[in-house]
Amino acid sequence: MSEKEKSAGQTLEEKLSYQKRNYYEIASKKELAEIYGYAEGYKKFLDESKTEREACETSVRLAQEKGFTEYRFGDPLKAGDKKYFINRGKSVVVFRIGTKNLEQDGMRIIASHIDAPRVDIKQNPLYEDSGMAFLKTHYYGGIKKYQWTAIPLALHGAVVLADGRKVDIRVGEDAGDPVFYINDLLPHLGQEQMAGKATRIIEGEQLNVVVGGLPYADEKAKEKIKLTVLAALNEKYGMHEEDFLSAEISAVPAYPARDIGFDRALIGAYGHDDRVCAYPALTALLDCESEHTVLAMLVDKEEIGSDGTTGMQCKVYEDLMEEISVALGANFRKVRFASKCLSSDVTAAYDPNFAGVYEKNNSAILSCGTAMCKFTGSHGKSNSSDASAEFVGEVRRMFAKENVVWQTAELGKVDAGGGGTVAKFIANLNIDTVDLGVPVISMHAPWELVSKADVYSNYRAFLAFMK
Repeated sequence: MSEKEKSAGQTLEEKLSYQKRNYYEIASKKELAEIYGYAEGYKKFLDESKTEREACETSVRLAQEKGFTEYRFGDPLKAGDKKYFINRGKSVVVFRIGTKNLEQDGMRIIASHIDAPRVDIKQNPLYEDSGMAFLKTHYYGGIKKYQWTAIPLALHGAVVLADGRKVDIRVGEDAGDPVFYINDLLPHLGQEQMAGKATRIIEGEQLNVVVGGLPYADEKAKEKIKLTVLAALNEKYGMHEEDFLSAEISAVPAYPARDIGFDRALIGAYGHDDRVCAYPALTALLDCESEHTVLAMLVDKEEIGSDGTTGMQCKVYEDLMEEISVALGANFRKVRFASKCLSSDVTAAYDPNFAGVYEKNNSAILSCGTAMCKFTGSHGKSNSSDASAEFVGEVRRMFAKENVVWQTAELGKVDAGGGGTVAKFIANLNIDTVDLGVPVISMHAPWELVSKADVYSNYRAFLAFMK
């Protein structure tokens, strides 16, 4: 319909109404190529980064390739410096020092997390029973336990041996590797199991990972299958059973990231939450030469409350910001007051198969761009920082200036549940903060789904924020 054929009401409606836009529908051919091209780097990042340790290592390598060097507390800093700060091998802050006055302009911060729900191996895990050897586990983060049975699993992690050496473990990813497995009950005998609540279909103590089935060839050995496993671990890693006591090993899905759909518009993978925000945060910072001082914080432990020495609640991140301020001769209190943050975590994408838990007007729609959540929390905005209208308006203008496709979102219906991010911990430092992240289908499942358009939109939003 031409402009002349539109009625006054239609013209006014277009001018005044808010409509979410599908990025694929409005993207130019050039943008479409960029969307699909950017996704390839993201998929590679996912496959290399199935734990927070691996995500930290991969991020550091990418930063080094762009000329960034390691920062340690007390190092001098000046405008133009490109640095990364590693926190205990599980989180990393990559930052650029800008030319603008730090007290007046503050810092531009993007905070994402690089841990993901998984199944962790216990400290005394190995046993055998009825022809199989198992590892006992303790799940990490909010999972539907039944989703982790009967799928191929890989083991990733680190073991500190008795002599202090650290050995990395990564088994189940390469074509020639074995994979691992958590048993489920056959449907023929599952009548009682299936009659129970979904939360009790599989109990936490039933998430035992099968790691062997071959008896050691010695009649005098007591636990022959367990001994075969121990012998294999000793041969490859120098491990004794006691070394599990100082190990961090996780069972994660052994699937690689893959395109989904005939049109390859979507990506299926483990760990979208929240590496789908961490990767755009990192790459935007590496690609953007800004006048602002900008930081990408890729942190650990968000899935279990952000506590501990590598979680967002640790003072190390505040310490780093203060060190930067002091090195540049700025008053840290003034810097915090002037700073701005995008807490970049995923949100729930509207799923028409489960429409009853969503309020569609305020839900993120797949492929309509990165999603801003003014507040998170649950049941009356509990445990949420709730960004101010002024700051949301400022971010809107940043995005409009750079023609970023984005949308507003909530996690679901008001009384349906809820969730949290690291936003409140940064806001508690007196830093204006709002959540911005990629919509996800099947969040916290072993394999989640996102749109390539939304991933690229997130990257472009971060570029706009850093400018």
